[in-house]
Amino acid sequence: MYNTFDVEKGGVFLRKPKMIIFDYGHTLCYEADFDGIRGTEAIMKHAVQNRNDLSSKEISAFSDSLFNGIAQDVRNANVEIHNLIYEKFMYEYLQISFDLQPDQIEQIFWDNAAPGVPMPNADKALDYLKNCGIRSGVISNIAFSGANLKNRLDRLFPRNTFEFIIASSEYMFRKPNRMLFELALRKADLPAEEVWYCGDSTDFDIAGAYNAGIFPVWYHSTIECSYRDKSLDFQPDYAHLYIRDWLELIEVLENTEK
Repeated sequence: MYNTFDVEKGGVFLRKPKMIIFDYGHTLCYEADFDGIRGTEAIMKHAVQNRNDLSSKEISAFSDSLFNGIAQDVRNANVEIHNLIYEKFMYEYLQISFDLQPDQIEQIFWDNAAPGVPMPNADKALDYLKNCGIRSGVISNIAFSGANLKNRLDRLFPRNTFEFIIASSEYMFRKPNRMLFELALRKADLPAEEVWYCGDSTDFDIAGAYNAGIFPVWYHSTIECSYRDKSLDFQPDYAHLYIRDWLELIEVLENTEK
């Protein structure tokens, strides 16, 4: 439907969307690193039992081996394991218990292992959408719970108007499975041609959106990603928008008005 427009070739037509949906990691937010030992040290302050007297380093090493086994195999099949299930097995197996609820353990761990900050000008883009009446939402490939993802986004973008936040942890599938994108369209009650999707991964985000009939926006930040090899990205050979900064998205949307 958008084959008359490709920013790489100097397009001729682009329709203003009624909704723009965003990826989370390295799109809206930046995580400089992931330090499992740092996260484990934070939650172990709340341990009420550690029967085997394990150190944070030993617990983190076990977690890595567990994830790189079954959990990674599941992810390779584009299916997600909810972190609260992963967490429940691991700490019961290691005979460690806490004076916190599972979702609190998860949030403390995540906030310390990989604290997030907004990507440059992402707040300006979200404010622009809000002021223009363009709706917004989020689809993220993430093992952490949707509630804690929402907590983080609300903290980092207090003026956001996301209508829904779809975390793959709670919907089984991972992008690029088109069903996650179709789920978002059903939540929005909009046809695909009235929605754009912004993400940093050509495999998960751009191809996934395109295959669901949604116009893809490839956000290719100059900031290095700590957990994904961006050199594996491919150049899409179909209609898409390519931007390096969120201010460019605002400029494009203003031009659709003209």
